[in-house]
Order: sequence, then structure tokens, then C-alpha cells
Amino acid sequence: MQDSNFIDYVKIFFRSGKGGRGSAHFHRAKGLPNGGPDGGDGGKGGDIRLRGNAQLWTLLHLKYRKHIHAEDGEGGGSALCTGASGKNDFIEVPLGTIARDAETGEVLLEITKDGEEKVLLKGGRGGLGNSHFKTSTKQAPTHFQPGEPGIEKWIVLELKVLADVGLVGFPNAGKSTLLSVVSAAKPEIANYPFTTLVPNLGMVQYRDYRSFVMADIPGIIEDAHLGKGLGHRFLKHIERNAVLLFMIPADSPDIKKEYKILQNELKQFNPELLEKERVVAITKCDMMDDELMSLMKKDLKSMNPLFISAVTGLNIQKLKDKLWDKIKHTEEEWD
Repeated sequence: MQDSNFIDYVKIFFRSGKGGRGSAHFHRAKGLPNGGPDGGDGGKGGDIRLRGNAQLWTLLHLKYRKHIHAEDGEGGGSALCTGASGKNDFIEVPLGTIARDAETGEVLLEITKDGEEKVLLKGGRGGLGNSHFKTSTKQAPTHFQPGEPGIEKWIVLELKVLADVGLVGFPNAGKSTLLSVVSAAKPEIANYPFTTLVPNLGMVQYRDYRSFVMADIPGIIEDAHLGKGLGHRFLKHIERNAVLLFMIPADSPDIKKEYKILQNELKQFNPELLEKERVVAITKCDMMDDELMSLMKKDLKSMNPLFISAVTGLNIQKLKDKLWDKIKHTEEEWD
């Protein structure tokens, strides 16, 4: 199966480490049978932390890890010795990973940079030893604190693919073919709907040794925002693309209508998607002669499309130039 190794959703029961208990020890030495309290504090429990790893592109490595527990802190010792802290548990995740509370749906954090670390669940604090409770009137306290418990929670980790350019179009719009031509990616290509079952990423080489990342998002169909076809499963990946490349084949029965449907599906899923920079490309133009292409350009003037062919290379460099300009414009806005 093409999608057997692509996992973009996992639900895991996480528990951070509990803090170690404080000690109720009293100092004992030769000639000093009734020394004062010297119980040390308990160690802190380990955190659960997420760390971004640019070498990962799926959550497959977490698919079968249903329970993840960080190490507990150790109890305090004598002679005011603090117990050892529990080790933090670092969970490596691909860039674009979001952590949500499985019960409330609240977004807890997101990882977008390589090496970025964020605390998902904080470990419990260690308890205080009896040395902290000595007073002028209470010289031999037996009181100590237990460590704080760790935090237990079911959490959903969800991956949204990060890319500079996301390809948007119906099945068989030529997205996979374009990606295979402009990058080293080798997506499956065939003449039937939903050939692409997972997002494919490709590094597109540009002028002067520059490059950008392009993502082939599985095809949208009408009412995808309602869950039809591949529905919500892959519409979410479009949210993390800086620029959207709308692709409509030249042999479409109604190009304008198809473009409106694509826009509407994005709007219904998330209206903010329509605010992204976009480029419109009419694909498979190797099937057209110059006269027909000229007529279509006039009819589609309001869409300002670029006519391309991944087979013959028609306007592919112009497409790269246009996408690069949009990417840089987006980066300038963010700065």
C-alpha cells in the first residue's frame, strides 16, 4: 500500500514523572544520638518533551507506542541529599506536528523547526525533606512532603505537512506528474482517481542553487470539506503551505467551474486558506495548439492562469519563477 508508512495521526497516553518524596531522616553520629533533621528533598519527575526532527516526515515511529511514561524522581536521602531527578523523555516528531488534548481538542503546542524542543507535560516537583520544617519550637519535625504526582493525559499528535508550495486540484489534475518533473520525488502516477493517497514532498531546484519545497496533496473532490473522498484527512495539510498552486487540466469540461469548486472547498474547510498567495496553472497543455490556447487565455483572463505542460516542459521555468516570487513575498510579509 502506498500509504502504509505515512501516519499523520496518533493518540497516546502520556504521563510525566512524579516527584520523589522528601526524607524524614535525622542526623545520627557517634556521640550525637539525637541530631537534628537532615532529610533531603525529593528529585523532580521527568518531563515529556517534543523535539522537532527534520529527518522525519511521518508519525509512523509512534504508531504502536500507546503509553509513554517519563521517569519518576527519586526520594531524598540523609545528610540533606536531594534525590536524583527523573530523566526527561524526548519524543522526536516531524516538523509541522501539533499536540492536542484528546478530550477537549485544545492545541497544547506545535513544532515547526528542526531541533525545537517544547515541554508537553511537566514532571512533578520533588517533596521537601523534614529539614525544611525545623523551627525554634519544633526541633525534631517528622513532617515531610510527598512528591507531586506526574500529569496523565491522552494526547493526539497530528502532522500537518510543511511546504513552501502546496498543489491543489482534483484527482488527475497532473499534480504528481509536475512534482516528478520539477523535483527528485517519484510519486505514483496513473490515470485513475486518488492515485496519490499520501502527501508527497519534493525539493525543487531553482536558479543560483536556491530551492523550495513542493507538496503534492491528494486530490480534492466536491464536498471534500464534508469528509467526502479523502476529505478532512488531507485538506488539513494545505493549511501549512505558504503558497497554493491551483492546477486544472486543459481538458476539464468547465475550467472556471472547477476553479470555483476548489476555492469553495478550501473556504468551507478554513476561510483563511483563501488569503494565501496563489498561482493558477492550466495543465496538460501539450494537447492544445496555439490557436486554442490563445482563445482560452482570453476566456480565463480573470484567473490570470499560466499554461503549462509537465510532459513538454512548456512554461515550467516560468512557473518556478512565479512561485519563487510568491514565496519571497510571503516571507517578507512574515518578517
